Amino acid sequence: MTHTPNTSPTPATGWPRPSMREIRDLDAASLTARMHIGLERFDPRVVELDNEQVSQGWLEDAGVGAWPIRVLIGHLADAELVLAFRIRKIIAEDNPTLHLWDEQAFIDGGLYGCTDGSNLLPPMGGDLAMIHTTRSWLVAMLMQLDEDQWNRQGMHPTNGPTTVRQIANQHCWHLEHHAWFLNAKIEKLLGPMPEPEPCAGGGSCGKSSCACENDG
Repeated sequence: MTHTPNTSPTPATGWPRPSMREIRDLDAASLTARMHIGLERFDPRVVELDNEQVSQGWLEDAGVGAWPIRVLIGHLADAELVLAFRIRKIIAEDNPTLHLWDEQAFIDGGLYGCTDGSNLLPPMGGDLAMIHTTRSWLVAMLMQLDEDQWNRQGMHPTNGPTTVRQIANQHCWHLEHHAWFLNAKIEKLLGPMPEPEPCAGGGSCGKSSCACENDG
């Protein structure tokens, strides 16, 4: 996927666009803690969008990437599976070959809908659940790795020898990168994220949109 240069501000959710250099400089504990923040990086209004909004394509001059939201979320769900499996394969096998993944074929094949002739309309709730569950499952394993396991290698067909740490870096960056574009699209559709509502329950109402939740 080709994106235009970032000329727009950080979406109102507050998460900046990720820096791979910053991620590479993290120690293992800091990396896994950062990876553990998954769906929390998404504008929560994604679940309020209707079918037309999630299926809408974007022009280049919008500056938010071309993919419809439905495609972006489906791509992230598949990426979680692919990258988690690569890491687990390297941990389990000695210098395994890592198979390529043609992400464009998944789009063109209609797996995410939004493709001419596709009869599929995958539920985004399932994709979001997949992202959360797979990432939590992977991070729980990564937190237990020792230094030798972080340095284990597999053979990527185009990138050559690739370590668990390198894949984890990519994994961390990948979700944050697409989350930034997701949030920018949602802001285009719905406007900036509203400010938290004043609490009418004395600071204990329990509503996620309430200031007491965000301040606590």
